[in-house]
Amino acid sequence: MTRSTSDEMMTVAAARALRSGTRCFVGIGLPSTAANLARRTHAPDLVLIYESGTLGSKPGRLPASIGDGILAETADAVISVPEVFNYWLQPGRIDIGFLGAAQLDRFGNINTTVIGDYRRPKVRLPGAGGAPEIAASCGEVFVVVRQSRQTFVERVDFVTSFGHGRGGGERARLGLRGAGPTQVITDLGVMRPDENGELVLTAVHPGVTVEQVRAATGWELKVAADIAVTEPPTEDELAALHTLQAAS
Repeated sequence: MTRSTSDEMMTVAAARALRSGTRCFVGIGLPSTAANLARRTHAPDLVLIYESGTLGSKPGRLPASIGDGILAETADAVISVPEVFNYWLQPGRIDIGFLGAAQLDRFGNINTTVIGDYRRPKVRLPGAGGAPEIAASCGEVFVVVRQSRQTFVERVDFVTSFGHGRGGGERARLGLRGAGPTQVITDLGVMRPDENGELVLTAVHPGVTVEQVRAATGWELKVAADIAVTEPPTEDELAALHTLQAAS
């Protein structure tokens, strides 16, 4: 078995979720690392779209922000931010939105706004950016985030990006175009929503137990009957990831 860190396992698992030829709206940070790894390994035709208006970016290193010049320099096209949202995202032309989170609840709702009361927060976070629109309009949403009880909470302090609401088909009732979060990939395992929109643990990473995942979750986590174990990273996947990180 190839030895890897929990962060490397998470990044590789997130990269594997992406398919070549699909259009992916990428958030900076963990989602960008995973998406660029996917393009360098099994999904060379993955189309990376960033909020700054770059379509088909092929950066040779990890971008520092959505305004990093390497995204424009390597893009197939650069358009305005309103065009990205009005002509690409909102009409449903983007297959996958790849997001991170500061808080996530059992129905996949994301908070990147504040920790604590909005008027007197304990921590003021970076905010929404384009994430609410991505969560609403992409065909589906993948979330990649490190797992702890501080991050995986019973109910987020602020709903920045709508997941499945409180479940029971709330997305459909609100008229949201996309399917919402279909995978949550962490440093411990993988979760998918059930028919009610509640996240269920469907896989653990090598060496991780179900009890460890439950201990790092702020609600009574459901577990699939046929829980899987993620395949460990290959030497090629780790080498590609290390090359990306070294160039940044």
